[in-house]
Amino acid sequence: HVQLVESGGGSVQTGGSLRLSCAASGDIYRTYCMGWFRQAPGKEREGVAAIGTDGVTTYADSVKGRFTISQDNAKNTLYLQMNSLKPEDTALYYCAADPRPDWNGGPCHARSPYEYWGQGTQVTVS
Repeated sequence: HVQLVESGGGSVQTGGSLRLSCAASGDIYRTYCMGWFRQAPGKEREGVAAIGTDGVTTYADSVKGRFTISQDNAKNTLYLQMNSLKPEDTALYYCAADPRPDWNGGPCHARSPYEYWGQGTQVTVS
């Protein structure tokens, strides 16, 4: 069992920055994908960014060039650096983890299903 806890959300002005953190605990998998997702009121959950065991990243077109996903393996922590924030970035942000025992070296993508999910942290841009 893996537990994920997000932090770092809050309110920020348009054009501002926030860094979200996701602390992971529990079983550690040798190969995995980790991702950030978000859901705004009245909208479906959407993938934001993903990172694999090898550190290769992918991003949704809407955040490419503004957001950066990273991980600190020693601290078992996932990050999302968000710059140039826009009101349309307002959402509840979730981190997620998915073991990939059959990983073939390809990139991870922030798409459902992921196995483990955090409870979310709110980001509001105005």
